[in-house]
Order: sequence, then C-alpha cells, then structure tokens
Amino acid sequence: MMNLHTPSSPHFHANNSISQVMFTVIAALSPGIAVYIYFFGSGLLIQMLLGILTAITCETLILLARKKPVWPFISDGSAVLTAILLALSIPPSSPWWIIVLGTSFAIVFVKHLYGGLGYNIFNPAMAGYAMLIISFPKEITGWFNIQANSTSLSLSEYLGLIFTESKSSDTISQATPLDHFKTQIGLEQPASTIFTDTNLYSGLGAYGFEWIGLAFALGGVWLVYKKIMSWHIPLSLLISLVLISLVFYAWDNNNYASPLFHLFSGATLLGAFFIATDPVSACSTLRGKIIYGSCIGVLIFIIRNWGGYPDAIAFAVLIMNMCAPTIDYYTRPGAQTP
Repeated sequence: MMNLHTPSSPHFHANNSISQVMFTVIAALSPGIAVYIYFFGSGLLIQMLLGILTAITCETLILLARKKPVWPFISDGSAVLTAILLALSIPPSSPWWIIVLGTSFAIVFVKHLYGGLGYNIFNPAMAGYAMLIISFPKEITGWFNIQANSTSLSLSEYLGLIFTESKSSDTISQATPLDHFKTQIGLEQPASTIFTDTNLYSGLGAYGFEWIGLAFALGGVWLVYKKIMSWHIPLSLLISLVLISLVFYAWDNNNYASPLFHLFSGATLLGAFFIATDPVSACSTLRGKIIYGSCIGVLIFIIRNWGGYPDAIAFAVLIMNMCAPTIDYYTRPGAQTP
C-alpha cells in the first residue's frame, strides 16, 4: 500500500493570498475614502501618503534588523492597510508628526515586537490611535467644521496646516459631534436642544459623518458578499449598540442619544466592518465572533457615555482583543467549561 505523506497541520484551502485579501479590503475602503475627501478635502490624502511611507520604511528597517526577507512582507499590503486605517482615524489637519509617530508605533511596537503579521494580539492601527489620543489629545481632537465653512480647505491650505501647524487652524476646527454632545450633556443641556445645532447634526447623526459611514458600510457589505469577511462581528456589534442605546434612549431621551446617532456618528461603521473584523486580533470561532462583536458594541456605548473619550471604537476593540483568546477557547467546537 502506498503511503501518503502530508505536512503537519494546520491544513486549509486558501483561495486568496494575504496580499489579495489586504488589497481587496483597501479597495472596499475606497467609497468611504472618496466621500470623506468630498466633505473634508484633500488632507486625508496627505495623511495617508505620510502614513504609508512611514509604515513601509519602518517595516523595511525592522525586517532588515530581524534578518527577514523584505519584499514578501512589504508587498502583502498589511502595513499599507494599517496606515490607511490610522489616517482615517485622526483629523485630516493633524500635524505631520502625529501620523508618523502613530504609524511607527503601530508597526514597530504593536506588530513586529510581537513577531510580525499573524502574531500581534492588538489591532495595530487602533493601538497607534490609542497611544496618540492619550499622549496628544489636543492635536487629534479638533476637526474641520464642514458645514460652518462653506468649502473645504484647499490642498495648499492643508499642506500649511500639516507641515507648519498654522495657528489659523484654531478658527476652522472644533470638537467632533460626539465630543460636543458629551460635553453639553455634562453641562445638563437636554439632548433635544443639542441636536438643534445644524452645523454639527443631521437627521441621522453627525453632519457629513453619516454619509461617510454609509459609504464604509457599503464597502463592508461588499467584503461580506465576496466572503473576505464573515457577517458575525459587524452585525453583532451594530445590533448590540443599537439595542443598548435604544434602551437608554427610551428610558431618558434628554440625557442619551438615539441609536441612529450612535450608528451614524464617529467611526462606528468603519469600526464595525474594517477594524473589529481584523482576522489576527479578533475571535476566530463563529460563536466567539458573535460574543466578541456584541461586547464591542456594548463597550462603545459605555465609553461614549461614561468614559473619558468621545469615540470609543479604539478602546472597545483593544479591550476585546485581550479577551479574544479566552473567548475562542471556550467557544471552540467541543469545548467544555471546567
């Protein structure tokens, strides 16, 4: 009888390479990026370019230091995707050193010091953002007022803000709608009064952010359709966020925002489809993904209402990144609770 020799486990059939998956995800981000640029101008393109150059440079240097081949890792697109997600998370007028520092931290400390792609326990982009907002809150909490200013900034104006940190930025930026809402609630202003500020809020959520979020959701649904990601994490995250915000809104609509506001403000839809679904740092079992996504949705609501930061995507995801291995352990097929 002929013996069949196979390599050691795990065995799986892969229809897509890592680079194909990464660049497909980047393509799915394109509608959201286009709408973002429509509302906020070309500052995002500058931040993305700076982030991508920093990510590739840092990854090249650390691969050389680790005596690893450079091109296979550089060309897989993972560093580029990290830079793009981080650029989408910060204001487009942030000083140049913000995106450089955040991307460097994400690639070097969060990704490669844990062993590189596939070994990091935290989402690199969100860890980089968390480091930035804790260390430099002033630089990454001022956003361009897209309705109060009739036109977005030109490319030359953005270049001046980003590279020279022009003081004129104080006259065109303000807190995000999430931060504004939280501050006004703290001053005991009723929610119905806060939402009358048409410079910040629309019928769905935060002005401009609702269309950006819908464009990201469109790209995320396409990834689910293409089976690049499963529906379990984004759907469970969004459902849990809607349910908990609905309960509190029904209980006291003067102190809590509606579910629509939570869905269509900040980075909720970007986070649900492109951040929480990171295959390395998220759960891998089907039941685990549902638990993981649901907990992120609840944490988003809790941090937004009672935490110290207005948008909670990064911290909610990072907290659940720590829990993901344990959730997978107890939700794997045949797992028994001791």
